[in-house]
Amino acid sequence: MDVCRLLQVLIQGGVTMERRHFNSFVAAAVLGLSGAASGQPAAGKVWRIGFISGSPRPPDGAVPAVLRKALQELGYDEGKNVVYEGRWAAAQSEKLPGLVADVLSLRVDLIVTQGAPAAAAAKRATSALPIVVVYAGDVVETGLVASLARPGANVTGINDQSSVLSAKRLEILREAVPAARRVAVLWNAGDPAMTLRYRTIERAAQLLGVAIEPFGVREPDDFDAALTGMDRSPPDALMMVADALTNLNRQRVIDYAAIHRIPAMYETGGAVRGGGLMSYGDDISENLKLVAAYVARILRGASPGDLPVQQPNRYFLAINLRTATSLGLSIPPSLRLRADELVE
Repeated sequence: MDVCRLLQVLIQGGVTMERRHFNSFVAAAVLGLSGAASGQPAAGKVWRIGFISGSPRPPDGAVPAVLRKALQELGYDEGKNVVYEGRWAAAQSEKLPGLVADVLSLRVDLIVTQGAPAAAAAKRATSALPIVVVYAGDVVETGLVASLARPGANVTGINDQSSVLSAKRLEILREAVPAARRVAVLWNAGDPAMTLRYRTIERAAQLLGVAIEPFGVREPDDFDAALTGMDRSPPDALMMVADALTNLNRQRVIDYAAIHRIPAMYETGGAVRGGGLMSYGDDISENLKLVAAYVARILRGASPGDLPVQQPNRYFLAINLRTATSLGLSIPPSLRLRADELVE
């Protein structure tokens, strides 16, 4: 017997329930109906999903494969019932409003954004279309959502725990390099979310007794001045805050740190596999799978404002032992044991 028929029998048959029990039963019945109705994508509907990133356009010009594969597994098959419209700003944030307007003109059903500037541009452009964000910094502190539990409005997604992670990265770096007293921090000073992350590092440094040397950049040409500044006053260690701009110039920073024998902490494992000393952060593939799950729920009728902003499932410590050896650095056994990835 289906739920509607059971309710009808109960009411017509005069079955007596306490009000709280009856209300609970009705709520469960409604949830059951909505769950059944939303189990599969609507037949015959072709969804249009916008994707806007501050990063460079990938060689294949396609939305991340992990996101597309995860959505395919949830019933959204590219070329059949979903079309992707991807746009990339290549670290030129001034282009983002135009990219958002372009995607909106294509009448997309939802927008996924990668990076804080992309998220902010999308939110400014529309208060109605659902937006799912990833790598947008601390979404509460930047004003993207009202709260993690009840984001409200049209935005939800994955939060960066920058206040916790930035301090943790500095702590791990000090554990690897106990003698470090002056730490350079390289970040995109034109990105408010990344500046919040830098401020957290400053606060953590005070507790750890570390002096911070700030090197804020706003465009690619600023890296020359930042690295020249480090030449004049070599730091004991380096931290790089990851966003589209710094990632675009990441290998240059990795090479500089290697030549000048500066131990450096990054935010993603890719930097370590590229020769950087160490990183501590989440995994982009896992985050994109979380994004895909929310996209599917929204396309099936959920309101983004009612979907709690999620935290990444876990964080990964990666250490390049070859780089450590070249720096004459001995990684403590405790760090080796905690590492999720050791590059040897």
